[in-house]
Formats: sequence, C-alpha cells, structure tokens
Amino acid sequence: MAKQEKMGLSRRSFLQKTGITAAGSMMISPAFSNILNDLSRKKRVALVGTGIRGISFFGKYLQDEYADVVEFVGLCDINPGRLKYAKEHIGVDCALYTNFDEMLEKEEIDILMVTTVDSTHDEFIVKGLNKNINVVTEKPMTTDEEKCQHIIDAQRNSKAKLIMAFNYRYGKLFTKLKEIIEARDIGELVSIDLNWYLNTFHGASYFRRWHGITAKSGTLLLHKSAHHFDLLNWFIGSDPIEVMAYGDLEKYGKNNTFRGENCRSCSFKDECKFYWDITKNDSYMKLYVENEAYDGYIRDNCVWREEIDVFDKHSVQIKYANNVIVNYSLTTYSPFEGFRFGFNGKEGRLETQEGIPWRDSEAIDQSKVHEKEMDQSSHTEAELQYHEIVYQRNFEKPNRIEYPYVRSGHWGGDKLMFDEIFRGEVIDPKFHHAADVRDGSLAVLIGIAARKSIHEKRLVKIAELTELMPRKNKWE
Repeated sequence: MAKQEKMGLSRRSFLQKTGITAAGSMMISPAFSNILNDLSRKKRVALVGTGIRGISFFGKYLQDEYADVVEFVGLCDINPGRLKYAKEHIGVDCALYTNFDEMLEKEEIDILMVTTVDSTHDEFIVKGLNKNINVVTEKPMTTDEEKCQHIIDAQRNSKAKLIMAFNYRYGKLFTKLKEIIEARDIGELVSIDLNWYLNTFHGASYFRRWHGITAKSGTLLLHKSAHHFDLLNWFIGSDPIEVMAYGDLEKYGKNNTFRGENCRSCSFKDECKFYWDITKNDSYMKLYVENEAYDGYIRDNCVWREEIDVFDKHSVQIKYANNVIVNYSLTTYSPFEGFRFGFNGKEGRLETQEGIPWRDSEAIDQSKVHEKEMDQSSHTEAELQYHEIVYQRNFEKPNRIEYPYVRSGHWGGDKLMFDEIFRGEVIDPKFHHAADVRDGSLAVLIGIAARKSIHEKRLVKIAELTELMPRKNKWE
C-alpha cells in the first residue's frame, strides 16, 4: 500500500486526523442558538417514554454527564410502574406523569425529549412545538407521510425547534468518511453501496418487541434504517427524489413450526436457538417484567408469533437530486453484526467495513456487539486497534488509513451530539452534524417510500408524500 497512517498517535495528531480541534476552539452551535439563548441557568428538561432507551441514554447518561447544564422537571409514561423505576434508575427528583397534557400544563419546560413508541412520536412532537417547547426526538421522526406533514406544519408555525437525535452522523468514523468524500479524494461522488448486517442477537431483539408490528414501528425501514438513510443523505449532501425497494418476511413470525407465549414460559426453550432469558437481566426484570400488569407489554415475546408483520429482509435503491444512486440492504439474521460501505467516485473508490469476522484479527462475542455500541462508558476498551479505511484513485495505488477505533457510544457520536445540543459546543460547522425537521423528514420519507414501493410494487417519488420538495444541494 502506498500510504499508511499508523497508530500510536499523539493527542495533537489524533485530533488533526479526526478533524477535531482543541476544546478551546469549539464554537457555540448556531443550529441550537434559540435553545441556548440563556447560559446563566440550567435548561429544564422533560422526558416522555421511559423504555430502556429513554431511561438510559436520555435519562441516566444525561443526568450523570450534563447535570451542570440541565435539570429534570418531569418524566412521563402510560406505565406508572416503569415511571417509578425510571426515576430511581436515572437518579432524579422530579414530578411523574401518566398524562402528557398535564405535564405540559404544570411544568415549565425548555427541552422535551421524546422516546416513546415510534408511531406516537408525532403526537408529542406536535404538542411540544405548538407550545413553543424545543423538542429532541429519537429516530425515526415518525412512521407515515401524514404524520410527517403534521410535524412539518407544526415546526413552520412554532418559535421552537425540533432536533433529530441522529447520533450516527456525529460518529468519528463517519465524520472521517465525510471528510474524505468532501475533499474529493475519489473525485465527484456518483454512487454508494451500503450493506448493514444485524446479527441473530440484535436483529432478533426487534422481533421480540413492538418493533415487529408495522402499526407501531413503521417496519425496520423506519425504526432501524432511518439511521442509515440519514447517514446517506448527510454523506451525499443532496435530497432523495425516488425510491424502488424489495422486502419480505421470510425468517421470523409465522415462518416456524413452533411458537410460545414468551421466552419465560415457552416449552421449546431447549430447541429454540432464539431463546432469550430475560431473568438474567436485572434492569429488564425491574423495568419491564415487574410492570407488565399495567399495560400488558411483554419484553421477551416470541420471535415466531404470528402477529409479526414487518419485513426481515430489505433491499432499497435510492436516486438523489444530484444524480447519486444508492444500493442499500438490511439483513436481520446475519451470523455477525456489521456493515460494508463502498463510495464510488468519478476518480476512484472509498471503502470501509466493520464486524466482518474474516477481516478482523480478533474474534468478537456477537451477543455483546450491540451492547458495546450502546455503552456510554468512556473507559470501554475496544476489541480492535483501528477502523480500516481504504481509498484508491483510478490508475493509482490504494491508500490505507488505520483510523483510531471507537465503537462505544455509537462510534463516539453520542457525546458529541449531546455536547452540541445541551452545551452548544460544535466541533466543526462545515460538517453540518446538527439535524433538524427537514433531515428527520427526508430520512423517514425514504423508509416510507420503500415500504410503499414494496407493497405497491412500483417506484415511489419522494415528492408524492409531503409538500417537502427535494433540493439538489441540501445546504443551499
């Protein structure tokens, strides 16, 4: 290989290579200026949706790391048992509500965080914006085009802002890829190949939960792929204009000869390779199992239950306003967890991969891969020394970058995103990390168009779905 970037970097050279400048030169984020207009006091935050994502990332992590700039004034959920556990787990002393409207009336809120079931995001986003409360929402922004339009309308009429929690685009590896693309090291970008693999631990978990029901999740083309579609939109810097997709349910759900009520009570524990023992997870037992009586939600449902109606295999083609074409696939029962990215330019190709077993020198425990991605511990040890990035210009030798490995906290993106949202600190504005209602809309509109394409067996244009008209350059 012609060029090698080795490990053992000094802090200064690491920051230069990652595109991250010294903390002292950070800017206050212009994207969130209205949220941070008064730095003399803590921002009053409220959380609706106390599932594991809500109480861990938007709850405990926020309380542990940002208590100097935020204070919790309310937690809300339809399940009073989960609410009580959430308050204890997060470590806050604030009011608890099972009625969202009551919380909005009683509490003075600066930032509302939405981590409910995907199909209900729009209700809380719209109500928050209508009261001029800034809203931070988990992906996907919503699950169909009508709800998407309602959110667009609410944002237009609000003095507050909707912020999408697209932490992948803050990930250090992905920022490095964007830097290479924008430097035109492979010339003008013309197409992207993205294959994303969920293993039989992480992938199966979606089919145990409400995510396996289209009416709640919008399918994994919304719940999971919204992350990937946003990354693609962000890399390309243009808006999608049309989508053609294929998908089916061939592995999970009714595609098995036996099924049980849930894993705990199942008589097929010994023969089912997807058996999962929730009793070994103390947090899940306290958060979910002990509170089933309130709303009937079962966290360890059977992956073979017949009500499952989402796709478990997905292939999507996307065309952009600037004529870039994407080939995307999502697999939900791979033996390993990871991805392959290939960026094709007029002058060369850029590639990276993660989790492909025969490419990595060290074996990875597949049951722990997703856990490490979600881990917020700064002291987490990485299994590998580096991410391998290779780009090659036509008629030249390949360039291989050994980029410092970060896996926990979504490739290091969680902290950088929270730093920008809650502290106003932005590393480099040219990367456009902050995501708003337009970003959230375009990510879900690809998924909605793909779902419609599969059902209706046709190409779907993004302009069919909402009043949002695609732009050739999204930052114009």
